[in-house]
Amino acid sequence: MDEALFEYDSVSICNNGLGLKILDQTKLPNEEVFIILHNEDDFTDAITSLKVRGAPAIGIAAAYGLSVLMCNSGIKSINDYHNEFARIKNLLLKTRPTAVNLSNALNRMEDRFLKISKDKNITVEQINQKLREEAELIKNEDIGSNLEIAKNAISLLKPSMSILTHCNAGHLAVSRYGTALAPIYLAKSKGWNIKVYSCETRPLLQGARLTSFELMRAGIDVTLLCDNMVSSLMSEGKIDAVITGCDRIARNGDTANKIGTSSIAVLASYYKIPFYVAGPSTTIDNDSLTGDSFVIEQRSPEEVTEMWYSERMAPKNISVYNPAFDVTKSQLISAIITEKGIFRYPYKF
Repeated sequence: MDEALFEYDSVSICNNGLGLKILDQTKLPNEEVFIILHNEDDFTDAITSLKVRGAPAIGIAAAYGLSVLMCNSGIKSINDYHNEFARIKNLLLKTRPTAVNLSNALNRMEDRFLKISKDKNITVEQINQKLREEAELIKNEDIGSNLEIAKNAISLLKPSMSILTHCNAGHLAVSRYGTALAPIYLAKSKGWNIKVYSCETRPLLQGARLTSFELMRAGIDVTLLCDNMVSSLMSEGKIDAVITGCDRIARNGDTANKIGTSSIAVLASYYKIPFYVAGPSTTIDNDSLTGDSFVIEQRSPEEVTEMWYSERMAPKNISVYNPAFDVTKSQLISAIITEKGIFRYPYKF
């Protein structure tokens, strides 16, 4: 993989562990603005307002968040440390309910903390250092996972294919490289001529603002389309495969991803186009047998009625339905690609 494609990571520790530097994705594509998160308001706002987004990146940011906030707490007593750790973990856990990487990362940080805090001789400073190391490990493991996903996914592709993707599951959504876009970057490094069609992704426009931005920057042939144009494109035979990311995968393969993904899967099934889901194994929710148990985040009506308009485009007081995600049934997914391999229906991870 050509690392020269990426000038920065979307999430990086800074200030000797006392801050977290993120690319504010709400400013893209017009501005590349980096901000540093120090306190709990910074972290909760960054996650809930989508300044940092993408299931793996959210998990990484939350892990770093625990480390940074505990380091900045000034607590000296181990007993006080336990109480503050539990409070901050719970605070971060509530920021985005659907992406399972968030809870997985926070639980892993808690497991690490509980293990090392059993040492009666350990100091608060040593605990802070160990937590930072664990957060760094979570990020580095995700980088490795992205590379393995790319290798597995590219085995399903061929040079000169046209790929449709939805939302943003690239470099901006993870530690580095991406999930759904990782094989695209690997294909470029091999000299393949892959064409990508990027769905606009209403209402937050991640496809228009983020996927199109990063693919163009990497020199990849990308065409933007509105979400309701997918059927037209597929009916003309212009799509060879669909690859999306994921925010949560049930044990049976049902997958939660950005709203609109399920509709694309239905269309792909009708037009007999392979529909692939790419994501790290940390996105698999072993506590959910099916997607019916997923908690789907409901977001602000303003994202639909006025966020992207100079003037409000809908009547005042109109009721708005704005789920952040939908669930694609496992039967509609041709394969789920993780760093551990390629899985097909009926799914047994």
